[in-house]
Amino acid sequence: MRILVLNYEFPPVGGGGGRVAEDICHSLAKRGHEIRVITAYVKNLPKIEQKNGYKIFRIFSFRQRKETCTVWEMAFFLGFALLPCLKQAIIWKPDVIHVHFAVPTGVLAYLVNLITRIPYVLTVHLGDVPGGVPEQTNRLFKIIKPLTIPIWQRASAIIAVSNFIRELALKSYDVTIETLFNGIELNKYRQNTLPVNNPKRIVFVGRFERQKNLIFLLDVLTSVSDLDWELDMLGDGPLMLAVQQKLEQTNLTKKVRLHGWVNQTAVDTIMSQADILVLPSTSEGMPVVGALALAQGLAILGSDIGGLFDIVKPGVNGFLCPVNNHDVFKTALKTMLTNEKLLNDMKIASKQHAHQFNLVEIVGQYEDIFNSIK
Repeated sequence: MRILVLNYEFPPVGGGGGRVAEDICHSLAKRGHEIRVITAYVKNLPKIEQKNGYKIFRIFSFRQRKETCTVWEMAFFLGFALLPCLKQAIIWKPDVIHVHFAVPTGVLAYLVNLITRIPYVLTVHLGDVPGGVPEQTNRLFKIIKPLTIPIWQRASAIIAVSNFIRELALKSYDVTIETLFNGIELNKYRQNTLPVNNPKRIVFVGRFERQKNLIFLLDVLTSVSDLDWELDMLGDGPLMLAVQQKLEQTNLTKKVRLHGWVNQTAVDTIMSQADILVLPSTSEGMPVVGALALAQGLAILGSDIGGLFDIVKPGVNGFLCPVNNHDVFKTALKTMLTNEKLLNDMKIASKQHAHQFNLVEIVGQYEDIFNSIK
């Protein structure tokens, strides 16, 4: 089967949504499918690349940074990518289009479908759903939501990457939506969990942006600075300077390591040596890093937001705390740092929970969907 994949972000550009697309492409290519990806170009990346059995076409869009994308850069991507998408649809003749994010990339799939009638499957990740990241997109959706309805209605199938996103989308769109979690190649990771470290090792992985609530996290960590722990922060973004300043102000520089934007190999290596993943976000869809933490056998401390309900079983493999509730986060983190048996049990429970996010099974379900509509 020929599958044209559209995503305005694709590794090494972007965050979890790009990683999800990459994993699915790699797995489908290993199953013998022909895959081509159209995504955004960022300086110093090849404009055409053959990788892991599939082909990537990167389209110029004035995008400046790998880790973040402005609304204007998204708009430029749509404008510049439409003709390349049509060219692939008309000349290469894919059987199906797999598009990630209803906004912005869904616009391309919708227009190509109008012209060529090639069916498309839409995978939604949170920020492309009204109400998903309200502090960032509420004003935008007040303007564009009526324009997005045809994108959802014309899709041959719609996939949400968590039950929370599915329920949220159903409030805005009268369509059928299926849930398929973001998957992880479980066979890449060891089957046993490592003993708890001393000092305890905490890790954060993600974009340094307001949604991730990093200043709040550092405030919580400051309140337990007398305990024995270390934190690795992997990522970059607009809040990097604020994070650096906060570390200086709170004297946490000796306990916190800032790694910047790192590749997936480095992420895997550092996470494999950690005990606790922290996710204090104000909103999440279904974080890939959460599924990765399960595969690596990490306990998880996060906010009680929809995207983490599928990842964390409170009291079993971690804790979920009310958003921005400093005292509850502090108590939960202190418990994890001081009760070594509980932390070890949580790590084991995460490893056992990981089977629900088996990429092999999830890609098989995608394959079934593609076959049913081509």
